[in-house]
Amino acid sequence: MDAVFIGDEISAAGWRLAGLQCHVPPPTSAEVTALFQRVRDEAGLVLITAELAEQLSQRLLDEALRTQSPPTLVIADIRGRRQPADLAASLKRQLGLAE
Repeated sequence: MDAVFIGDEISAAGWRLAGLQCHVPPPTSAEVTALFQRVRDEAGLVLITAELAEQLSQRLLDEALRTQSPPTLVIADIRGRRQPADLAASLKRQLGLAE
């Protein structure tokens, strides 16, 4: 099972060097969703940039992150245009521990 990256072309160049199979879909929600669902059925690990993860339905993304089958991570692109949610900060806010 391969590790797969879904995101922009510049980030994909780096992930290709690391040996990942890379996909650079057009940024339309239908195409990103179809690719994401297909890749989840075939891959052992899925990395998707935060920018493209926003194109997915919240239900689909939540399911992928909750089940972790395959392990799925939302990451920032190399330019830092969009950052993934900071889960640690969110948890601290919910517990009343945020500064």
